[in-house]
Amino acid sequence: MTLTAAHGKVKLASGREIDALTFNGQAPGPQIRVKKGELLEVTLLNTDVKEGVTLHWHGVDVPNAEDGVPGVTQEAVMPGHKHVYRFVPDRTGTFWYHTHRASSRTVERGLFGSLIVEDGQRGMERTVFTHLWPGADDPVAAFDTADQPVRQAVEAGEPVLLRLINSSEEPQRLHVGGTPYTVTAIDGNPVQGATPLPRGTDLLLAAGGRFDVAFTMPPGVVSLSVDVNEIPNTAALAFSPDGTAPVAPAVSGPLFDPLTYGTPTPVPAATYDRAFDVTLDDGFGFALGSFTYVSSSINGRLYPAVPMLMVTEGDRVKMRIVNRSLIDHPMHLHGHRVRVLSRNGVPATGSAWWTDTLNIAPGEIYEIAFTADNPGVWMDHCHNFRHGSQGMIMHLGYTGVGTPYTEDGIPE
Repeated sequence: MTLTAAHGKVKLASGREIDALTFNGQAPGPQIRVKKGELLEVTLLNTDVKEGVTLHWHGVDVPNAEDGVPGVTQEAVMPGHKHVYRFVPDRTGTFWYHTHRASSRTVERGLFGSLIVEDGQRGMERTVFTHLWPGADDPVAAFDTADQPVRQAVEAGEPVLLRLINSSEEPQRLHVGGTPYTVTAIDGNPVQGATPLPRGTDLLLAAGGRFDVAFTMPPGVVSLSVDVNEIPNTAALAFSPDGTAPVAPAVSGPLFDPLTYGTPTPVPAATYDRAFDVTLDDGFGFALGSFTYVSSSINGRLYPAVPMLMVTEGDRVKMRIVNRSLIDHPMHLHGHRVRVLSRNGVPATGSAWWTDTLNIAPGEIYEIAFTADNPGVWMDHCHNFRHGSQGMIMHLGYTGVGTPYTEDGIPE
């Protein structure tokens, strides 16, 4: 298929018009659906996006050359030019694509879309982006382009799957009201032994992260809504058998905890070939052309001065990440999925918690592990794009692998 990036207008449900950037004239961009093991070929065309455009396949362990990072795996596609991506998804699940060029500005304005590697789901299925569109004064919270309550008819007794994707820069707290529900997958990774959560359990969805949520439609109303600090809570979906029921009032409940959810899956006994300590911090530094206070350093340094983490293909890698800053950092390692071993010294005891975008709150300490099985030069960064642009970027490099591309001064 072809994705054409261009300037355009996007009308939200309230009638508000966004000066947007679009793929094929729409934002979010077209959903791409593919089967596991099929070759996917996408031609990216840039009509008039002056910053340049790439396509990063978030959560899909593509070959390094297809990763869509300007200055590392390709040059940005400038107006009037094109680039062709080819890869074979090897896992089913919910993924997404977005530009990786000047992302703090261009993803917010619409250069993103969903990639679904089909998993045989039956019943009603809906993909929902939690997004903050640019506004005159404050961001505009929306589910896709719905910045006000939207109603949808779903027959009672029908199985429902909501594929929830957070395309904003901040973690989002989501309320699912009216029914117990099951989290069947995290970042495209199935949860083993998933069971219904108590009614009223909330979800904290990392920036860039995904939850697959399943339930059987009851005879009443099921609501999905989002809490956004200091932004009017108008983004909501209401599902009911006749499609006329209003959204139920949102009530905050306990948070879903992947650390203990699902059938216990012990970590196989293993020795680690590499161990890294990563400290996320804040302080004064040079960022975006000036000396300022930033909450975006890694081991006391800002990109491009953060040393590359070096591995050899086949290495078992353990990483300890400490957040000493004052804000959340959703850390995203390209080309790999990682398994959470512990949080704040407490071992993971549920189903294996595989993730590609791990939200680390202030004061939290995570231990994660992965296998270095995808050679390349891979970006590892905070998925709050503003933090990345300020310097919270490092890279994972494999012995003997380099890149012919050069940075052009725009980290994202």
